[in-house]
Amino acid sequence: MKDQSHSVEEILKKRVSMRQYAERDLSEEDIEWIIEGARRAPTAGGMMLYSIIAVKDPAKKLILSETCDHQPFIAKAPLVMIFVADYQRWFDYFQLSGVEEYCQKTGRKFKEPSEGDLFLACSDALIAAQNSVIAAEARGIASCYIGDIMENYEKHRELLNLPPWAFPIAMLCFGYYPETKRPDPRSRFDPKYFVYNEAYQRLSPDELREMFQEEENSFPKNNPFKAENAAQWIYARKAGSDFAAEMTRSIREALKSWQEKNNYKSE
Repeated sequence: MKDQSHSVEEILKKRVSMRQYAERDLSEEDIEWIIEGARRAPTAGGMMLYSIIAVKDPAKKLILSETCDHQPFIAKAPLVMIFVADYQRWFDYFQLSGVEEYCQKTGRKFKEPSEGDLFLACSDALIAAQNSVIAAEARGIASCYIGDIMENYEKHRELLNLPPWAFPIAMLCFGYYPETKRPDPRSRFDPKYFVYNEAYQRLSPDELREMFQEEENSFPKNNPFKAENAAQWIYARKAGSDFAAEMTRSIREALKSWQEKNNYKSE
């Protein structure tokens, strides 16, 4: 038990996002292990409100490398897995099993999936994704999250044949670690800045400056965005970027299914 605990500790401390992989395919046994890791993840009410789309096809990976913010390494990853927040399967089962008629007979309201169901499904999918990351890491398999799968909703909906109540919330690239030295894990914020007792705590200006001191020390002073500090630099690259605007547009488009079709139905 002690060795196993130590192994988990090492996995959590040493895991890094990798965008370069050994040039060989993952074994079917290892792929099954990654999927089993996802399958054993905690899930709301045991419903498993997610689906996993495994992509090995080079042509499809190449498309994803372009639609997901032009990242060539995606096309070279041995395995790409897309974690889909999925309420479609349960809604289809409800329809197959006469749930709407049952609601009419018993005075209950029947509703199509709504935003609350989407958020719950997103939680399930992301928990499963992270479980798969840890399962992979345990076998020396590297991974990298790609949040850009949330962009270009219309293109991804067609590419992946997504039904109305399914949204791709995360994508993971998997591959064996290359023979080169593994990068050191990036630093993380001190817990005192994000772990609060009993209630949320807004940070003071001094605490914010202290929290982001490392970013202030390391951001490039000569940058194309003419940013004068780390906050301006990060905003220009992330929150205020074109890809962030596209992600917002894409999510709003996807939400239409969950917002426009959620009228309650009753007798």
